[in-house]
Amino acid sequence: MMSKSICLSSLLVVLSAVRPTAAQPAAVTPADEASVTSSEAEPLDPATLDSLRALYKQLIDAEDRHDLATVRAMVWKSPSALFVAKTATPAEGNWAGFWGTDVVVTHIGELFGAGSFHIDPDYAKEKVIGLTRDVAETYAPVAISVAYAGQTPVPKPFIMILDWIRTPEGWRMATDIALPIPPAPHS
Repeated sequence: MMSKSICLSSLLVVLSAVRPTAAQPAAVTPADEASVTSSEAEPLDPATLDSLRALYKQLIDAEDRHDLATVRAMVWKSPSALFVAKTATPAEGNWAGFWGTDVVVTHIGELFGAGSFHIDPDYAKEKVIGLTRDVAETYAPVAISVAYAGQTPVPKPFIMILDWIRTPEGWRMATDIALPIPPAPHS
C-alpha cells in the first residue's frame, strides 16, 4: 500500500501536467471575440427582441396597476420560477428568493397589498439580449417605491434583471431579480 505522501505527490504531478500553461489561452481574447459573427453573438432576431421589450413594459404596467391576474399570466409556470425580493421581516433574511409560480405570484400580491407599489424603469437604458433561441434577458435601471415591510414608499434605485423563457404559450418571465443600489460612499 502506498503512503499518503506518495499518493499526494503523484496527484500533484498529474495536476501540474494538466494545468494550463502560458502557451494555452485561458480566456477569450478581443481577436477571438471579433471573429464571432453577429448571428452567433445574438441568437434572437430584432423583431423578437422588440417583442420582449414590449412584454417587459406590459409586465411593469401590470405591476404598477397591481393587476395580479395579468402578472400571473406572464410568469413561467414552473417550480423554477424565481423572484428575488424583500421579505416581510429581517428575521426571514431581509431579502430572499421566492421559488415557484404560486409563491412568486403570492409574494408579488403581498407587495401590492401593502399599499404603495410603483416601478419606474429607465427605458432609455434598458437592454434586451438573447442568451439562447429560447432564453432572453432584460436589464433595466429602475426606481421602485414600495410600502411593503414597513418601508417608506419613496423611489429607490435598483437594477432589475429579468430572464425570459420561450414556452409553447409564448415568452414568460422565469426570473425577476431587483438588486438594490446602495448609496454612494461619502468622500
